[in-house]
Amino acid sequence: MSDFLLWPDKRLKMRAEPVAAVNADIVALWDRMLSAMYAMPGVGLAAPQIGVMLRVAVLDCAEKGVKAPVRLANPELLETSNDTNDHEEASPNLPGVHAKVTRPTQAKVRFLDATGAVVERWFEGLWATSVQHQIDHLDGKLYIDRLSPMKRRMVLDRFKKLQRRG
Repeated sequence: MSDFLLWPDKRLKMRAEPVAAVNADIVALWDRMLSAMYAMPGVGLAAPQIGVMLRVAVLDCAEKGVKAPVRLANPELLETSNDTNDHEEASPNLPGVHAKVTRPTQAKVRFLDATGAVVERWFEGLWATSVQHQIDHLDGKLYIDRLSPMKRRMVLDRFKKLQRRG
């Protein structure tokens, strides 16, 4: 299950398809994704990262030792704050590299939750960074797409070098 697609897999550039409803298959997918995310370890995972082209993601930015997973289907960014912060972002699709990305500190998102209900929720801090990062994945973007061309080239050169080393 933890078979993450590696950049430059073309599926990482594709927009994921909405889910019709939360059903047993989506719940099972969320459970598998949470297991993979905790094993990384990471604070979020979107289904396209593992080759499932559905608008499904999971987050858990709770303190170490505390589990507070959020399951999202069809997340949609509604509003963000004007305030921003920089955070080191990484992805299992580009293992071994990371970069500082600037994003809004708050994000209001509409999504279907684990019960299938439509929820609108404000995420703050690392939660906001992670939910925006996952929505980017669902839209076919990676964090490197938010970097300047020079910084993106540096990160990708470093990634390619690591891949050659094995």
